[in-house]
Amino acid sequence: MAHEEPSKSAPQTKLVIRNIGLLLSGDLASPILDADTVVAIGDHIAVVGKEKDVDTSGATVTIDAKGTALAPGLIDSHVHPVCGDWTPRQNQLGWIDSYLHGGVTTMVSAGEVHTPGRPKDIVGLKAMAIFAQRAFHAFRPGGVKIYAGAPVIEHGMVEDDFKELASAGVKILGEVGLGSVKDGKTAQQMVSWARKYGIQSTIHTGGPSIPGSSLIDKDMVLETDADVIGHVNGGHTALPDDQITALCERSTRALEIVHNGNERAGLLALRTAMELKQLNRVILGTDSPAGSGVQPLGIVRMISLLSSLGEIPAEIAICLATGNTAKIRNLNCGLIAPGREASFVLMDRAQHSAGKNLLDSIQKGDLPGIGMVVIDGAVSTHRSRNTPPATTAPEVVLR
Repeated sequence: MAHEEPSKSAPQTKLVIRNIGLLLSGDLASPILDADTVVAIGDHIAVVGKEKDVDTSGATVTIDAKGTALAPGLIDSHVHPVCGDWTPRQNQLGWIDSYLHGGVTTMVSAGEVHTPGRPKDIVGLKAMAIFAQRAFHAFRPGGVKIYAGAPVIEHGMVEDDFKELASAGVKILGEVGLGSVKDGKTAQQMVSWARKYGIQSTIHTGGPSIPGSSLIDKDMVLETDADVIGHVNGGHTALPDDQITALCERSTRALEIVHNGNERAGLLALRTAMELKQLNRVILGTDSPAGSGVQPLGIVRMISLLSSLGEIPAEIAICLATGNTAKIRNLNCGLIAPGREASFVLMDRAQHSAGKNLLDSIQKGDLPGIGMVVIDGAVSTHRSRNTPPATTAPEVVLR
């Protein structure tokens, strides 16, 4: 039977989200917007503004936010996917769908390193990266976007290997240091080749995380000059304090703080970045699945941790997990602005939190209650099964 192409004249969907009580932009420069309505046409944001000034007619779906907060969908800058929605690291199914219930709409692979029998020859590692890039582009559990296909560099790779990977659609490297390349000079050469062809790099930082990895200290991180200093707070074991502050002070690259790291070291990195007035460099990830398990609420936990103990406003902490990461990872999500992907998380103060509102509750260390997640203009999930229940949840009032 012949395959019937979808009609090019099919009408686009129009999503209207109204009655937003707090609109969090994801942008450090202006984290709270004076707006109560968002309109998305298809999978992108069309208009952000006051309902009285916005054309809401012709909506195919209307969501009444009921005074709750809307933020960009959260981004996990550091995951290790393998095959579909299964992780052999913990032999767990449905982990990506569970992260969706933690408000995560986008994930970036730091390498498919937990793949059983992961090939380490050059032909094999390139083939695996291209396969993973293709597979996760086509398969999106719950709608979550996974940017995967992140090869771990190995000795013997030459410039043409990076050119070939880029031409096949690979855009990220797995953590430098998890393969056989463990010296700064070789790593720097390969990172430069990757950068030449538009492939972004991340370096492992700190002590070994799994058998086969090793210590990567500040000297190798600085010499390699990867685009992202992966888990600057260790994954799991952190570098000494003076090395962490040196990385913040002597490098201009992104500083990634992860859930599966040293929390005290993460707070040190955050405070150092603030002292340097370089909070725009800070991004958040979970570094999971890992030996410590799967953390569906890892990103919201990081937001609450850094806000409550790092003493930054909650709306700023949310920017670290949205707009900051989007800008550094070159993604068209993470910000509430026309032209950006229409992926949102709607939240409210968790029931019975001591905080007087959502932002105050996060500042006090509580997790938000997630009432709905929207990806590419479509509702992916209603009230989260994993967060504490939101005091008020949004409602779809028109389909």
